[in-house]
Amino acid sequence: MKKISIIIAAAVLSAGIAAAQDMQQATDTYNNGAMALQMGDNAGALEYFKQALSQAEACGEAGTDVVNNCKNIIPNVELSIAKDLIKAENYTQAIEQLNKTIASAKEYGNADAETEAAELIPQVYMTQANSLLNAKDYAGAAAAYEKIIAADPSNGAAYLRLGTALSAAGKIAEAEAAFTSSMQYGQEKQAVKQLSNMYVRLAASDLKAKNYADAVTHALKSNEYQENATAMQVAGTASMQLGKNDEALKYIESYIALAPNARNIPDMYYTVAVLAQQLGDNAKACGYYQKIADNAKYGATAKQQMTALKCN
Repeated sequence: MKKISIIIAAAVLSAGIAAAQDMQQATDTYNNGAMALQMGDNAGALEYFKQALSQAEACGEAGTDVVNNCKNIIPNVELSIAKDLIKAENYTQAIEQLNKTIASAKEYGNADAETEAAELIPQVYMTQANSLLNAKDYAGAAAAYEKIIAADPSNGAAYLRLGTALSAAGKIAEAEAAFTSSMQYGQEKQAVKQLSNMYVRLAASDLKAKNYADAVTHALKSNEYQENATAMQVAGTASMQLGKNDEALKYIESYIALAPNARNIPDMYYTVAVLAQQLGDNAKACGYYQKIADNAKYGATAKQQMTALKCN
């Protein structure tokens, strides 16, 4: 009986020594992680801390402090790795890493890391989308902006830039819808400007392609959103090609009012004078001929017409 007691005592002593060795191993692993972290090796530090967590958990109550420290630091290290990926412009992996951080932070109860990671995700998507837009990858940019909007339906800036990407891709109706949505969320001034510019570009393209009716339609659409001198010039030019001189005169006069100091104003004065003369509005024709009577290019013709019209 005495012999058995001695054997049991020896076994208990052996188990205690083994437990102490396990705890020392967990502590050493944790310290290796802290050293790697100081040296800027976030990936290496993360692996050490994960190993230390597993080792300390196996030690039961004795490993409580190491377990708690690991659970606190692991989400922070994962967040640092994500930030490094963002700096390296590796946005796809950064978002994956941020999601891992959120999962770890929830599991280990690190609310600060969870909140910061969650706030970074839409910022990364926006940065990625802007980068794609600048690179003229309009489809990729649009997809990225749509992800932002899915997560935050009231993000007016994302709607605005989505409209820009869609417009550049030639998706006019979708772009207008995106710009319109951005107006509802604080981007009205910029959205109106973008819509006006989108339609004036379309009008200019129509004019170049000799699609005169469409040129007028799109130019007027541009001007509806925001008064646009270029749109009025396009509308006037296209209307003349369509033989609608009365409308052409109206649009070109609008252009003159919006851009009185433009370099081509003498040309516009002459055009209006000729149109007015053709339409029988001699008083208006005389007024515009008078404006260019001393112009080197149009002066001689203007004086001849003023004489013919018997302008005062």
